[in-house]
Amino acid sequence: MAWSQSSSWTTFLLAPTPLAIAVTLIIAVVTPLFLHFIIYRSTSTTSLPSFLLLGPSNAGKTSLLTLFERGIPAATHTSQHPLIVEVSLPVTTGAASSRYRSSNDPTSQVHKRFLLIDTPGHGKLRHHALDNLIKPQYLKGIIFVVDAANISPGSSGLKEAAEFLHDILLTLQKRATKLKTSRTLSEIPVLIAANKLDLFTALPAALVSNVLEREITNVRLSRSKGLLDSGIAMNDGDSSDDKDWLGDGGEGSFKFSQLEEVNVTVTVEGGNVVGDGANVTKWWDWIGSIL
Repeated sequence: MAWSQSSSWTTFLLAPTPLAIAVTLIIAVVTPLFLHFIIYRSTSTTSLPSFLLLGPSNAGKTSLLTLFERGIPAATHTSQHPLIVEVSLPVTTGAASSRYRSSNDPTSQVHKRFLLIDTPGHGKLRHHALDNLIKPQYLKGIIFVVDAANISPGSSGLKEAAEFLHDILLTLQKRATKLKTSRTLSEIPVLIAANKLDLFTALPAALVSNVLEREITNVRLSRSKGLLDSGIAMNDGDSSDDKDWLGDGGEGSFKFSQLEEVNVTVTVEGGNVVGDGANVTKWWDWIGSIL
């Protein structure tokens, strides 16, 4: 047989010889292993789901990040740049994607890992947060941290938190309304984490939701008035594709439930990072329900 001829090699490999059978078995076994251990693992390490940590300065974002990462909150200072850490759900919290997996399945831990992205809360540095919202690759949700002891009605803390939250929700709304393709838009739910509930002056989660909705109504009214003063009508014919106001037409009271029609679900849960024992169970549960 002339081994230099390609037809001879083809005939040999297709012949029912022990060597040809052995080569076939090796290929059949090695190929799936290669795909699993090389391609799958290299992809999974670079495509972990992520959660964006937002909120005004001094709300407790970085303390929450260190608590999630290390198990204990660390002393922090005002953030100047985004910080990304890899976090795993605690053993007591399950991931929604693993509800049908056996507890002995070694891959179950992979589905409990995610990236937490902390962004500066100072007004001049909030472009970092908006940049992550414009191109939300692998973004699974947003955690907006507020100081529940610093958002009493009429306070500057409430106004700052409401304005920031208004801009974040408006960005998510525009992301949905500007979509021109037919593919389904991935949902980016929002958790408003009412922090510092261990303090006597802190508002409970239900009141935090109410005061934020009322203050966002005021922000929306002020922004709408600015649009009218600039000559942009609230009911322009093209407004459905590029709305510059949040919710249902910018009129009446704002409610978080108005955003559900653009696939944005807002949940408000209370807890505390520091103080007399951290209590962040509801926040962990919310993350687990999305993973």
